[in-house]
Amino acid sequence: MTSGTVTRSDKVALVDLLDRLLATGAVITGEVTLSIAGVDLVYISLRALVASAGTVGVRQA
Repeated sequence: MTSGTVTRSDKVALVDLLDRLLATGAVITGEVTLSIAGVDLVYISLRALVASAGTVGVRQA
């Protein structure tokens, strides 16, 4: 896996995936709307940053 891409024949351990995710970081976003009879009652917008503390510190500097 020297090219940085994963093919179908490559097996990647969960630890390797978590290491790559924490090294680069990811933003997860989502929206939830609760409505009854076409009337929106509750709207929730979510954003989560998943990264290691070292990665966040490097990106801000």
